[in-house]
Amino acid sequence: MSQLSDLAHRTRAQLTAPGAPFEVIEETVGGRSLRVYRNAFQTLPALLESARVHGDKPFIRYLGEEWSFSRFFAEADAVAAQLRAWDVQPGERVAIAMRNRPEWAVAFVAAALIGAVPAPLNSFGLGEELHDALADVEPRVLVCDGERLARIGGDTRVAGCRILCASDADLPAGVADFRTVASQRAEPAPPVRVGPDDPALILFTSGATSRAKGVLSSQRAVCQALFNIDYIGAMSAMTSPDAVAAMMARGIPPTTLTAVPLFHVSGLHAQLLASLRNGRRLVFMPRWDPAQAIDMIREERITQFNGAPSMVMQLLAQPGFDDPQQTGSLAALGFGGAGLPQRAIDDVLRRRPDSMSGIGFGMTESNGVGAAASGILFAYRPRSSGLLSPIIDVQVSDPEGRPLHAGEAGEIWLRGVTVMQGYWRNAEATAASMSDGWFRSGDVGYVDDEGFLFIVDRIKDVINRSGEKIAAAEVESCLLQMPDVLEAAVFAVPDETTGEAVAAVVSVREGSTLDGPALRAHVGAHLAAYKVPASVQVLSVALPRNAAGKLLKGEVRSAFLASRQG
Repeated sequence: MSQLSDLAHRTRAQLTAPGAPFEVIEETVGGRSLRVYRNAFQTLPALLESARVHGDKPFIRYLGEEWSFSRFFAEADAVAAQLRAWDVQPGERVAIAMRNRPEWAVAFVAAALIGAVPAPLNSFGLGEELHDALADVEPRVLVCDGERLARIGGDTRVAGCRILCASDADLPAGVADFRTVASQRAEPAPPVRVGPDDPALILFTSGATSRAKGVLSSQRAVCQALFNIDYIGAMSAMTSPDAVAAMMARGIPPTTLTAVPLFHVSGLHAQLLASLRNGRRLVFMPRWDPAQAIDMIREERITQFNGAPSMVMQLLAQPGFDDPQQTGSLAALGFGGAGLPQRAIDDVLRRRPDSMSGIGFGMTESNGVGAAASGILFAYRPRSSGLLSPIIDVQVSDPEGRPLHAGEAGEIWLRGVTVMQGYWRNAEATAASMSDGWFRSGDVGYVDDEGFLFIVDRIKDVINRSGEKIAAAEVESCLLQMPDVLEAAVFAVPDETTGEAVAAVVSVREGSTLDGPALRAHVGAHLAAYKVPASVQVLSVALPRNAAGKLLKGEVRSAFLASRQG
C-alpha cells in the first residue's frame, strides 16, 4: 500500500471512529445489520429544519434575482401551508415538473416538511411521458411551470390532483398561481410525525435505455446519503490540506453553478440539498450553455462545477477556460464516475493541477452513494471512481453471483443503508435487480487492493467478439484521444462470422477531415486488433443525450443500423 493510500485509510478510520464526527455504527434496518452514520439526521424534515439557521445568507441566484435562506424558507412555509390546506397527508406524493428554478426547490422542501413524498419528474419529457409518470405516482398535487402545464394540456389525468403552476402567463381556471401562494405569510409547519423507515422520495431513473422507473427511498436512506456527502468533503479536506488552504485564502464564498437537472440525484442531493444543509450558495442555469457558463463563472465567482463528463469536456473546450480573469475563482470540477474519457481526466489534471477536482460513483438506486475521491486522491487514482464509502458494501460478482477477488472485473453489487426500498409499484423490476439486500448495478468493474473502485463498462455495453470481451468504454476513450473527436459511441452489431462486431459512431468538430479509416487506424495503434471497430460512422452533429447528460446509445445504435439497411 502506498503512502498516500495509507493516509486515506488512516483518515477514514479517524473520521469514523467512536466519538468522531462521522462515527459509523451497526444498526438493524429492514431486518439486516447495516453500517450507518450515528450523527446523521433520522428524517428529511428534521434535516431541512436545521438549515433555517443560515438566515439572511444568500442561497439561490436565478436570472439576476437572489433568494436568501430566509426568503426561501418563507416561501417554502407558504407553499407547505397551501399543501396542508389541500389536505396533503404524510406519505402522499407531490409531483414536481419544471426546469431548474427556485420554485422547484421551494416546492420540494415544502412537500418534504409536511412529510409528503416529493416525486420530481423529468422536465424534458413530452406530454405522454409526463402523463405516464403522473399515472405512476398518482400525486395529490402537481407543481409545475407553464411549459410543463402546456405539455400535459392543463390536465394531470389523475383524479383529485391539484395543480400549482409557476408561470408569467395567465393560468386556466382551477390552476393555482405559485407566486400568489408563495407570497402569503405563513408560520412554519408543525413538526410532522414521520419515522426513518417511512418513504421520503421518489426519483426516476435516467431512462437511457428503457422507460424510467420510480426509485422509492426511505427517510433514513436520504439522510444517510446526504451525511455521506459531508464525509466526502471532510475526507478530501484532510487528505488535501494545501489545496483547501489555498481555496480558503481566496476568501470567496463556496458557490456552485447548477446546470445538471434537479430531478436526478446528482443535482438534488449533491448540489441542492447539500448546499441547503451547509449554507452554501447556488447559481441556477436555466439550460446548459458552455459559453454562458464561462460568463457566469466570472460574474458570479463560481467555485465549484459538477456535471456529466460531456458537460465538463464542453466547458474545458471553451476559449476562456484557461484565462484566470474568466475562471480564476473555479477551484473544483466534478464528474460522474462511469465512462469518463481519459482526455477529460488528462485535461483537468494538466489545467487544474492543484484543484479539489474529483470524481464519484453512485446511482439513483443508492441515493448517489458508492465511491468518491477528490483533490490529491483523485490525482493519485484518476482512472478510478474513488474510494468506497464507509456505509456501503460492494461486491464484485461473476455471472453466477459468486464474489470475485480484488482486481477481478465483474458486475458491481451494492448493499447498504442508502439503497432504495424498491422500484415504485414495480415488484417485478425490484425482484429482478435486488437479492438479499444487494442491488445489482449492471455496471462492470473491480475494486483494487487499496479500496479504489474502477468502473469498466455497463454489462450491456460489453461486446463479445468471437469470445473476446471488449469494453465499449475503452474503445470510446481511445477515440476521444483524437483532438477533433467531440463524442464517441461504441456498441455491438450482429456479425455472421464473429457473432458480434465493434461499431462506432463519432461526432467531430466542424471542418474536421477525420474519416473512418483514420479513426480505425488510431484505435489500431493503441488497442489490440480485435478491439478496432469494424465500421465507423462520422457525423458533424452532436449525439443524442438524455436530461442527465447520458448518451442515448440505443438511439445511436438504432440509427446506425437503419443507415446500413438503407
